[in-house]
Amino acid sequence: MRTPAGIECPYFYGNYFRGKSQEECRLLSGANPPLRWTADLCRTCPVPGIQRANACQHMSLRPQITSILGFRRRVQVTAYCRKTSQVVQEPHVGCGACHQLPFDLKEPQS
Repeated sequence: MRTPAGIECPYFYGNYFRGKSQEECRLLSGANPPLRWTADLCRTCPVPGIQRANACQHMSLRPQITSILGFRRRVQVTAYCRKTSQVVQEPHVGCGACHQLPFDLKEPQS
């Protein structure tokens, strides 16, 4: 569903049926403890970009909300691979073990 920032996100939910105006982030509400979502968090959230770049079924995202000098709240995400049981350093790319390329990307030798 499209977020208030205009980006497609699989975790955003909006119910506008018959005049309702219910919006929530299911990634933040599913965190333990649940995190409070506001529409301004969608503007800088990294999750839609991660989902577009890497749709690995074994990667789970753990959100946290940080604030800069107590004013700007932002979502930060830690990725974890359930298949290899390790923290993913670069969520946009993945852990490197789940989706290996069938060929080698090294420089051709002359």
